[in-house]
Amino acid sequence: MMNPFKMKKGLGRGLSSLIGDSEISKTTNKLSISSIIKNKYQPRRLFDKNSLDELTTSIKNRGIIQPIIVRKSDNIADKYEIIAGERRWLAAQNAGLHEVPVVIIQADNLKSLEFAIVENVQRSDLNPIEEAKGYKKLIDEFNYDQEKVSKFIGKSRAHVSNCLRLLSLPEEVILLIEENKISQGHAKVLVGLDNAHFLAKKIIEKKLSVRQTENLVKVFKTKKILKSGTKDSNLAELENLLKDKTGLNVFIKNNKKNRGSITFEHKDLDQLNRIIQIIKSNY
Repeated sequence: MMNPFKMKKGLGRGLSSLIGDSEISKTTNKLSISSIIKNKYQPRRLFDKNSLDELTTSIKNRGIIQPIIVRKSDNIADKYEIIAGERRWLAAQNAGLHEVPVVIIQADNLKSLEFAIVENVQRSDLNPIEEAKGYKKLIDEFNYDQEKVSKFIGKSRAHVSNCLRLLSLPEEVILLIEENKISQGHAKVLVGLDNAHFLAKKIIEKKLSVRQTENLVKVFKTKKILKSGTKDSNLAELENLLKDKTGLNVFIKNNKKNRGSITFEHKDLDQLNRIIQIIKSNY
């Protein structure tokens, strides 16, 4: 039988290394499909239908060659939670199997998440958002930092950082990444932009390359700078006058209907108190 833990080399510790850290049953067992449940820490949420159908056909013809890795559920009696192999489990159900080969190991929640991330990243099965959410869960729930994630997964810290930055995009853009309508390269260009969703729709509509997207973003940024630099001279004069009087940066916004706002920028409590005292002494 194929070694169930043989994975591609060169990525972090590797699944076989993680398996080696855990107590493992000496033989491959068989469990009924109904006694197996999904991994609650599985970062992967989307499964390609065509790929799943192909695997289902293969399992019908040849059975499951690579066992599913499971652990005993920590909250449901007589159930086993998948650590690696959810796609095989789903395909086995589609193929009409009643039981599947498994390897049972001892693993806590952290180990379960590590297994799931390593398996999926090494197989390139995760979309960028699923990958980012997996890293974020390691950081938020298990006290990893970006450096530790980088060493663990075997990718650069810049890669980990860029993945995590994608989660700051608007939900509409994140959904487009998950649906593979825009690539990770496109998404990186959109991070931090107020009009990210608008530009994402333009990318899809015009079928822009990453380089074309970068050029489009440059155009929008240039227009924004030019627009911000054309402030009414009277408003600019008023801002400078108030700045001289208060010693604080002052920003005035005024629209065509003469509605807007005045903002006093303070950098510490003393400056805030100065603003309050000026207002109190004059009104």
